[in-house]
Amino acid sequence: VQFEESGGGLVQAGGSLTLSCAASGFTSAYYAIGWFREAPGKDQEGVSCLSFSDGTTYYADSVKGRFTISRDNAKNTVHLQMNDLKPEDSAVYYCLADEWTNPVSIATMCRPPYDWWGQGTQVTVSS
Repeated sequence: VQFEESGGGLVQAGGSLTLSCAASGFTSAYYAIGWFREAPGKDQEGVSCLSFSDGTTYYADSVKGRFTISRDNAKNTVHLQMNDLKPEDSAVYYCLADEWTNPVSIATMCRPPYDWWGQGTQVTVSS
């Protein structure tokens, strides 16, 4: 699987950022694209994912109501709109892809370990 990631950067608390990820090379109809994040001293966290087989979405409790994932089917691309950002959202965000031979829940797809991930992009939220 190949990725094209964009977005990220520095923003003040309460601000917004958008991440985008295009992924290609899947061989199964059951796959999800999304993001996980890693911050120093914290566990890896699946942030949000979207299933391209049924359109279901997953959000970590820590981002529900603030982040929105959407897709562009024609380009196999997902976007993560991040609003009301908090300093604790600061992390390296990695685009992930998870592929299965059979249908599984989006929560399972968004849980580590992941099949593939991109190079990552830094998101820094200043207080």
